[in-house]
Amino acid sequence: MRTAYLEGRSIAALARDHCVSRGAVRTAVADLLPDHAATEEDSPAPELPVTLDMPGKVADFLRAAELDDVERAALDQGVSVRRGQGYTLRVSAVSAVHLGLLARCQPLDGGHDVPVVPAQRKARREYENRVSALTPAGS
Repeated sequence: MRTAYLEGRSIAALARDHCVSRGAVRTAVADLLPDHAATEEDSPAPELPVTLDMPGKVADFLRAAELDDVERAALDQGVSVRRGQGYTLRVSAVSAVHLGLLARCQPLDGGHDVPVVPAQRKARREYENRVSALTPAGS
């Protein structure tokens, strides 16, 4: 089987010829390509985007803030959902972008001569709770 694989036979053809699964053939020839298998195992899986609802008061604040290109794109691609008198922005991004956006809306908590608006402070806390639910407690 290994000789046939080295001669260029496909894994599917070898599986048909020997009446075994393709996985069995891959296992049988895996030691022939150690560099290929090691590369796949060592590379981290890409992080998938997570969709979180961002309160409209937070989204409005962030739209006026200085953001990097990735954060700005995440906000621009967000979908507005009407909620009573306000709205929620449904943002899909990797968790690192959500953490960055959360850090940028820190002034909503007040401090440094910034007036505190209770509704904005509550909106930021809600978003913080949603973002912190993404990361494990130990991180």
